[in-house]
Amino acid sequence: QVRLVESGGGRVQPGGSLRLSCAAPGYNINAYTMGWYRQAPGEQREMVAHINSSGRTMYAESVKGRFTISRDNAKNTVYLQMNSLNPEDTAVYYCTAPHMGYWGQGTQVTVSS
Repeated sequence: QVRLVESGGGRVQPGGSLRLSCAAPGYNINAYTMGWYRQAPGEQREMVAHINSSGRTMYAESVKGRFTISRDNAKNTVYLQMNSLNPEDTAVYYCTAPHMGYWGQGTQVTVSS
């Protein structure tokens, strides 16, 4: 079982930015498709973005143009750059290797004035 560790969450004002990171200490995740999902209170978990091993990306419509998923293979890390945040982006964000069934513990993102 690969342990995925998220970091970078926090509280930000509307219009602000955050960058989430996902690392897998001791494991090489470069060959995996990786993704970010989020779950708001009372809502189902939803896909935010995916990136495959070749760097091809896909996004949920609600975050297109605002969020960017990327990976640094040298650092064995996946990122989610989130810009123009709004209160509807408030959720726990999870890193995942979806095809392998690996999930992180999640990191809270709160967008509030």
